[in-house]
Amino acid sequence: MAGLDTVTLAALAIGLMTALGFVLVAQSLAAGGGRRFQRRLARVTGNGSGASAAGGKVVYRSIARSDPNTGGLNKVIKQWLPRRAALEERIAKTGRPITVGRFVMICGGIGLATMFAAMSVGGFRLVPSLLFGAAVGIGGPHWFIGKLGKRRVAAFIYLFPEAIDLMVRALRSGLPISEAMINASHEVADPVGVELRTIESGMQLGRDLDSLLWDIAKRIDAPEYRFFVIALSVQRETGGNLAETLANLSDVLRRRRTMRAKARAMASEARASTIILGSLPMVVTGILFAVSPQYIMTLFVDVRGLMLVGLALGMLVTGIGIMVKMARFEI
Repeated sequence: MAGLDTVTLAALAIGLMTALGFVLVAQSLAAGGGRRFQRRLARVTGNGSGASAAGGKVVYRSIARSDPNTGGLNKVIKQWLPRRAALEERIAKTGRPITVGRFVMICGGIGLATMFAAMSVGGFRLVPSLLFGAAVGIGGPHWFIGKLGKRRVAAFIYLFPEAIDLMVRALRSGLPISEAMINASHEVADPVGVELRTIESGMQLGRDLDSLLWDIAKRIDAPEYRFFVIALSVQRETGGNLAETLANLSDVLRRRRTMRAKARAMASEARASTIILGSLPMVVTGILFAVSPQYIMTLFVDVRGLMLVGLALGMLVTGIGIMVKMARFEI
């Protein structure tokens, strides 16, 4: 480290803190409740007839000729990529035909492009550019697929009450629940339709309805859908009027959707304040760059300025996170 100047050391420290922040955020998002849910899900579904005696896991064999996740690059990635199963589940929630190998290639391409841009346009040295490229290449695609997954779950929940109503009409006409789901899958738009159609294809291969429903729960991580699966399981064990139960569930889901929309409308002022206060420092910095670049460049060429920039970014991110948390209501 003796050959590096103080500016490079400061930039290196900022890059390390940025990478550490991405890692901590990813860990908190991955383990913020998912592990507890997976344990509860394993206890509920672990008594299936297809469970192995050794590990209690259900193993399914595919009759497809080829698996998109068994290519050459995917075989190499399988050996060294940590938490590969969690990454596959995260990608599956998007509903896009993206393999793990393709996702890693996208991350690497974005990271390399960011590194070269930082070196050529920003004038940074190799080590800070490499760290910045790694942070953007890893954090950017993960954030994007998380956004796609949340958007798909929201679209599913928005259309799910209509699918339940179709099932209720089919049940009242005398059809079994499996046939009611199959009929609803051809009438409702995606993503509800495409998820329910997996039930039809799975039952044609001989799988039971419960395992197929819990497989969908891995991709649609929402309490509304788990309410539906649990209601079906309870009705199968205890009996009762399933059509009436699903009709009540559809009414509850619509009320939850209405209440969520009201809460979002009430929190619109807090969200607007978050956007304004969060973007104000960036806007002021851009104006100073345009009006007096010599004045603002002191923050980026001096060690004390870099330390202040890192401290300001940390405080800004913390404040935005707190405001977003306060404006979000769990219903």
